[in-house]
Amino acid sequence: MSEPVRHAPQTPTLFDRALRRITTVWRDMASAVGRDEDESVEAQMRACLAARGGEVSARNRAAKLAETYLGLDAAGQVEFLKTLARFDSDGEAITKAFEAWRAADTPKAKVRAREALRRALEPPRARLLTQFTTIPDGMKFLVDLRARLLELGKEDAELAGLESDLKHLLISWFDFGFLELHRIDWTSPALLLERLVAYEAVHEIRSWRDLKNRLDADRRCYAFFHPRMPLEPLIFVEVALVEGLAGNVQDLLDPKAPVLDPRKADTAIFYSISNCQKGLSGISFGNFLIKRVVELLSQEFRNIETYATLSPIPGFAAWLGEALGAKTQALPEHEAEALRKSLPGEGSAETRLLHALERPGWWRDPQLSRTLEGPLVKLCAHYLLHESAPANPKRARDPVAHFHLSNGARIERINWLADTSERGLRQSHGLMVNYLYDPAKIEAYHEDYAGAGKRNASTAVRKLARGWH
Repeated sequence: MSEPVRHAPQTPTLFDRALRRITTVWRDMASAVGRDEDESVEAQMRACLAARGGEVSARNRAAKLAETYLGLDAAGQVEFLKTLARFDSDGEAITKAFEAWRAADTPKAKVRAREALRRALEPPRARLLTQFTTIPDGMKFLVDLRARLLELGKEDAELAGLESDLKHLLISWFDFGFLELHRIDWTSPALLLERLVAYEAVHEIRSWRDLKNRLDADRRCYAFFHPRMPLEPLIFVEVALVEGLAGNVQDLLDPKAPVLDPRKADTAIFYSISNCQKGLSGISFGNFLIKRVVELLSQEFRNIETYATLSPIPGFAAWLGEALGAKTQALPEHEAEALRKSLPGEGSAETRLLHALERPGWWRDPQLSRTLEGPLVKLCAHYLLHESAPANPKRARDPVAHFHLSNGARIERINWLADTSERGLRQSHGLMVNYLYDPAKIEAYHEDYAGAGKRNASTAVRKLARGWH
């Protein structure tokens, strides 16, 4: 489950197709503007800000500017963005407006002065960015523009400022109240289904048969959309309607498995959440998505009693390598002694455990698998319950755990060899976890975690972590 921490890249085929369509529309609009004496990027930006002509003229100039950007090579696009970044607020104008506000001596004068200060603080580049929303696919253009700025702004303070301005605009434009939740099924437009395949960031969709299986009668897929980006999902969740908690993702995704009558299902398993737009990083939709989907499923299926996830633990293997590789003893003595007896080789129990996990296909060896299961499941329980982010002791170290705990879930069950794909073994040595969403306790669990950093978990998980903290 990717939640807010992974973003699937768009495939070149989809991008090229969208790019051709967008540029054709913009080119037609731009041709209505005519040629100016100065066609430089800066001159085009100043023309947009001058707002000469009417509303149609302003839209056409914005389309021409967007077409100019897409027509540049990588270096040219960077210069375009740097030029746009220089359309910042005037420091002298801000100072004068602030002094006028301080000097205002009546309520009415204060209101006028505050409004003047607000206008002075608004950078012209923000008005330029807003103009792009008036053109076809302009919102998507801005989302992609921020994705580029997120890459460049790490090393350029000027571009970081532009990225910050754009983020604040996108936060207001992509407020939850403006979003639309839609179900995606096999009858959805082909372009949307292609994008679903491209954006799936957790469990790769390998074929049309695989996709059809994920959209069958015992499955559901829901996505948030923005009205100005109707065929561009912002985030989507895939759900399996099953009997009991699912504990193995390969079984869950098996296209040969029989289709279950959804009226017989008692559990809804959220097995994949993918953020689709890199340019919307830092703007969270996942918490709203899960709650809305729980509401919809509870209305459609009265037989569903349990809402849970089957989630990856993307930080576990990295943390385990650090913990077992440290000089201090990481394992309780009785566990260490058992591993020294069971695992061949030299060195500490920690070293032997790490070496065992490095063996190709270790998980196919029944005896080795049984030897490793107990310690690894217990270490995983400790990791989820007690390991915190370096900069925040109240935040779970694992990003997916943080996402679900902050949304009001509890850690329900740890599953051994639940994902034996290359990614699953690399990230978590095949372990996955069920996070349980209890509609009656979501808000209370959310408050526990958001306020005191308390991580709610089942009794079984707490017992596993005992003695490892």
